[in-house]
Amino acid sequence: MYISDTALDWLALAFLPGVGSTTLCRLAQRYGNPSAVLSGPDRDSEINPRLARILTNQKFSIEAKERARQQLDSLNRRRISLICYGDPAYPKQLCALADPPVFLFYRGDLSCLQKPSVALVGSRAATSYGRDISYKLAAGLARQGVVVVSGVALGIDAHAHRGALAAGGLTAGVLGCGLDVVYPRANKDLYPEIAAHGILLSEYPCGTRPDGFRFPARNRIISGLVQGVVVIEATLKSGSLITARLALDQGREVFAVPGRIDSAKSEGAHHLIRQGAHLVQRVDDITEELGLGRQMVSVQATGGEKVAAGGEEEQRVLDCLDVYPIDIDTVLRVTGLDAGRVLDLLLQLELKGMVRQQPGQMYEKIVID
Repeated sequence: MYISDTALDWLALAFLPGVGSTTLCRLAQRYGNPSAVLSGPDRDSEINPRLARILTNQKFSIEAKERARQQLDSLNRRRISLICYGDPAYPKQLCALADPPVFLFYRGDLSCLQKPSVALVGSRAATSYGRDISYKLAAGLARQGVVVVSGVALGIDAHAHRGALAAGGLTAGVLGCGLDVVYPRANKDLYPEIAAHGILLSEYPCGTRPDGFRFPARNRIISGLVQGVVVIEATLKSGSLITARLALDQGREVFAVPGRIDSAKSEGAHHLIRQGAHLVQRVDDITEELGLGRQMVSVQATGGEKVAAGGEEEQRVLDCLDVYPIDIDTVLRVTGLDAGRVLDLLLQLELKGMVRQQPGQMYEKIVID
């Protein structure tokens, strides 16, 4: 694990009364290091007098340093690393943000943030189409050596991480809570997997709860780390559109995957396309636009790879399916096979992970590479 040399002093400043993340960020950008923060305010006419008194108050300083030491002890026990603003290893792309995070708590390999990377974001309540597309794009990007970045949320985020992991690639998960807080609980298994095959990071200290206001702030780190942001499914009021706007402000490319025209979950993506976002139909639409090239990585089987369809009848059934659900009567009519045989073939395809049954005897194809 790694702890920045300036971590104790930065944490002490963060624990001073009245010094929130915005103030700390402003101080970091103005002074560059915590020693300069502590020695400069009383001579700086642009610093609020009340803030200057807080920064130079000995009682506050002693109490804050004790809390900082406790936080560092907690990080050591949990094997969590901490990089701080101004450290030589701090990700350079985040330094260019208007409000760079002063802290990055992390587990995993910090160096993977120096590799080409793309963010996949979208709805937590994603459709099966959105989940499959997220998985497929993430796997394709990972196979080309691109780090897949997302927010470890349900839906699109989780499937992006899982797709990258299944392809044997690297993925980065940016949290809106402390690294010791698992949120959502359904993604508990992803935490160690992401840390082992990439990096899990947060700007928030251990114990920080996943309050709603933290996620828009988290999104600026997601977009700040990458060359491009891909929105897969999003409503018009989705947080994913916030990420897209942040990406544009940061000079990143924005991509969007089209969906059903009658789905509210695709309205946000369609809005972005109308505004000039790059339309995505395949992985190369992303990598070619960003000039990332094709750096193929070795694929290690993880149980997530699909088995090819075998046999003429199986292929007939698969060919008549789509990513949107189709009823069993349509399958029978198009294939010309009897009902018993079609049901047997659909079961075989389900077991191979190529078809999924929906309520009402509706079937849909699972998108695979």
